[in-house]
Amino acid sequence: MTVDRTTDRRRGAVATRQALMSAASALFAERGYERTTVRDIAARARVNQALLFRYFGSKQALFEQVVAGEGRRHLRRTPAEDVLESALRGLLAQEAGDAGDAGDEEQRHRALDIFLRSAAGGEAARVGRLLTEDYADVLATLTDADDAALRAELVLAWLLGIGLSGRVVGRGALADADPDRVCALVLECARTVLEKLPAQP
Repeated sequence: MTVDRTTDRRRGAVATRQALMSAASALFAERGYERTTVRDIAARARVNQALLFRYFGSKQALFEQVVAGEGRRHLRRTPAEDVLESALRGLLAQEAGDAGDAGDEEQRHRALDIFLRSAAGGEAARVGRLLTEDYADVLATLTDADDAALRAELVLAWLLGIGLSGRVVGRGALADADPDRVCALVLECARTVLEKLPAQP
């Protein structure tokens, strides 16, 4: 039987890229952009760090793929009316340190969480702007108001503020609250500016 070495190499490259992206996603979420090194990512992925440069070119390019790529995947596979709740639940789960089931949809949406941990850095801020613009564009479709962009950015700022509160304060009523209750209250208030958000059952 003939072994297709080209196919084997491609499968190996895909697996290596995925391992690097998974490792980077976890480390950026834990430490932020600046405190995560190429060596850390390669060690977590169990590959030679030279492969990071081969497949991504730089840590900055990998960060962009992890954050912007993950955020855009979230937006592509999530109906617009569910984006706010899904992103909020993802942030609340990360605040609680709940890794949960790796297959659980909301646990995989770490893009905003990674951005918040990394926002002080120049590269992180640039990528974060791209990411938040994508989220704001989707949220703006949930209202017919003339100031849709403003409404979307206000809701997004609130969402990021909730996530940031968990990073900076880390305790209090919000930290101790039931995520279902937080989501219900946030969505009820957000519906006053994004009227197409579905009513909660």
